[in-house]
Amino acid sequence: MLRSLNINPDKCTGCLQCEMACSFENEGVFNPAKSRIKIFTFHEEGRFVPYTCTQCDEAWCLHACPVEAIKMNRETGAMEVLDSVCVGCKVCTIACPFGTVNYNQTTGKVIKCDLCGGDPQCAAACPTEAITYVDADATGLEKMRAWASKTDNQAHAN
Repeated sequence: MLRSLNINPDKCTGCLQCEMACSFENEGVFNPAKSRIKIFTFHEEGRFVPYTCTQCDEAWCLHACPVEAIKMNRETGAMEVLDSVCVGCKVCTIACPFGTVNYNQTTGKVIKCDLCGGDPQCAAACPTEAITYVDADATGLEKMRAWASKTDNQAHAN
């Protein structure tokens, strides 16, 4: 069973624990700037939205890479960057429509979420469960239910 990250921005408090856990897991330092998950802050609204690689089925980053440095991990479903193959050309960063593939100046390679090999530390560190690791087939269900519960069905009945 493939799993994926489910992000619920309504539960995010902007604590950055996910960014800290990610940077420590992947870079060995507590530095949000080195995280593969980011918290976008809407200052005016006082809202926070976590975002990271969605592990697209038709991964544009994978198809754009001229040296085939991005491969799908069959166990986790994550599109992983092979550091030994990556030449740092950044074509995948341009191809990603969500801006979740980034260039690491220190290594000269690109970085993106790899689901921590099937144990995403961002989800483990999130104190409000704004980020959870769930069955990949279920990630949209709660969002659809929430939308359905807010819809005025009477306005459409004729």
